[in-house]
Amino acid sequence: MTDTTEMSFPVARPTGCPFDPATGYTTLRETEGLAKVSTPAGVDAWVFSRYDDVRSVLADRRLSSRLAPSTHVVPEADLERQVDSGSVLQNDGDRHAHLRRLLTSEFTVKRVQALRPRIQELIEDHIDAMLASEGPVDLVQAFALPIPSLVICELLGVPYADRAEFQERSAVLVSVDRPEEEVLRVSDEINQYMAGLVLAKTAQRDDDLLSRLITRAEDQGNPLTVPELVSIGITLLIAGHETTANMIGLSTLALLRNPDQLDELRANPELAPTAVEEMLRYLTVIQFGLFRQVMEDIPIGDETLKAGEYLVAALSAGNRDAVAFPDPDQIDLSRKASAHLAFGFGPHQCLGQQLARIELQEVYTRLYRRIPSLRLAVPFEEIKFKDNTLVYGVTALPVTWDR
Repeated sequence: MTDTTEMSFPVARPTGCPFDPATGYTTLRETEGLAKVSTPAGVDAWVFSRYDDVRSVLADRRLSSRLAPSTHVVPEADLERQVDSGSVLQNDGDRHAHLRRLLTSEFTVKRVQALRPRIQELIEDHIDAMLASEGPVDLVQAFALPIPSLVICELLGVPYADRAEFQERSAVLVSVDRPEEEVLRVSDEINQYMAGLVLAKTAQRDDDLLSRLITRAEDQGNPLTVPELVSIGITLLIAGHETTANMIGLSTLALLRNPDQLDELRANPELAPTAVEEMLRYLTVIQFGLFRQVMEDIPIGDETLKAGEYLVAALSAGNRDAVAFPDPDQIDLSRKASAHLAFGFGPHQCLGQQLARIELQEVYTRLYRRIPSLRLAVPFEEIKFKDNTLVYGVTALPVTWDR
């Protein structure tokens, strides 16, 4: 371990390839392994950048996720704020286990597989709409964003008509450079919106996740409060569309830049499941890693992480570790990459990962086959990337095809 706090936390991607993580991770992984750097939040943090180390630290229950997921890249972040008792992301131990148990049955493989026909229908409908349009379309607005937004709205029981408002608010909340007053205002607005929805579901239960969650907690004799339900609802709403939407747009762009791999996928649609895992590994859209705090001294080699110190598990760095993934900077859609870190690891591993997988599998199976001549409608150099958000992606993706 090396204390190198004169080094800043890596955030800037290389100019040559916007799909690669910050070059600083390579330096840390190959020469330091574990080093302490200064973060935009104003504190120093140990950075874990090797695959095995990232898995190990995320599985360690002596670390707290109360500042999750990526507070370290938010300037002047409040690191002492109280954790909401309904936060699945930030609670630890028994409280986290209780919340997760309440939600687990909603995201089992069997339940999520039952959603596949509806996901297929939504994808086909949106492809039909694109094909019926004239001129280039923005794949983000026409396809990548609507698909997961519709799925999570239907799952939660959120009116899809409200999508524009929650998408705009979500964009603010996952940004790292919005003014504090804007973040507070938007946070208050989305809390009020979700509280109204929760109260309506409490009064009249429907066949949706929020209604079932309310009933399940009551049946167990430990009902959730309105603020707790609001916290859970907001987390699922934002996480349920932000990550998958950005993966659809970004992975489409990456595949268009790697036509040999895209041709292979078109020719072999059964390759979709492994292709999804590889693209999740390669892109790792949770771009700044996961923030943790040490709750008790932890010996590591000849050193000790002290209670109260901070650390970052760099997911993208671990996913580009050649020890775990040979030739990691290349896309290989036949690679067996299911052990990647894109969904995290350990007790806080992404609850909705099976839903994301199915959405992406169906996109990969259908979009590129139905529009085989899909291509960029603008030069690659004009594409703008989300360098200032917790979830990486493209702001827009103008595409066209042979009509």
